[in-house]
Amino acid sequence: MRLASLRACIALFVALALVPSAAAAAAYSNWAALVVSGDWHAHDGRPSGIFDNARRDVTRDLLALGFSRDHVEELSARPNAAGSATAERIAIALRGLSRRVSGGCLLYLTSHGSPDGILVGTRILRPSQLAEMLNASCADRPSIVIVSACFSGVFVPVLAAPNRMILTAARRDRTSFGCGQTDRYPFFDQCVLSVWPHAHDFLSLGRLARACVAGREKREDVGRPSEPQIWIGNNAAQTLPEWR
Repeated sequence: MRLASLRACIALFVALALVPSAAAAAAYSNWAALVVSGDWHAHDGRPSGIFDNARRDVTRDLLALGFSRDHVEELSARPNAAGSATAERIAIALRGLSRRVSGGCLLYLTSHGSPDGILVGTRILRPSQLAEMLNASCADRPSIVIVSACFSGVFVPVLAAPNRMILTAARRDRTSFGCGQTDRYPFFDQCVLSVWPHAHDFLSLGRLARACVAGREKREDVGRPSEPQIWIGNNAAQTLPEWR
């Protein structure tokens, strides 16, 4: 009974920590969000749910934050998924979502990466392609782009704009970790999800996640650290709502 009571108290604490302020809930209810798992294999090529797990649980936390279910879409590269993840589908989804809202845009991508970009389905989505999609759909709206992949820092200089915040799992010349067949999430996604209840806005989420990744990589002695990157434009820094 004591263990059950403790678990119930922990669950209640986490639930309360995720409750946004009324202002933040109202602000994000008019935002568009697209969450994409770009592959369904571990680094050794065997099937794995790591990226789909992250997609599902990031979406859960966005909804808890105040994003409207009507304005949140998910794409998965897994065969027979309801929303098949391709570069074309990302462009279509962003365009459709942006037409339904007048607020900002959030894009979360999780997959394998290379120095050329991030894997989406069977092809690499390059930073220049993603920049074109965001410019066409979100234009000058406040935007948050989170890219969880090896070498994902390559997206920062291309996507950087005054209205955007960009968070990546690694430097442009570094790998990220946690893409094994037995992992539940990549390290970076695990850290984003674990620090979410302790953050008060997306910038603090990025900073806490970066510290979490650094701590785990040090404990597990992975070699060269991934060094997640954070970039935020002046306009975004002044306009992104706090959560509570």
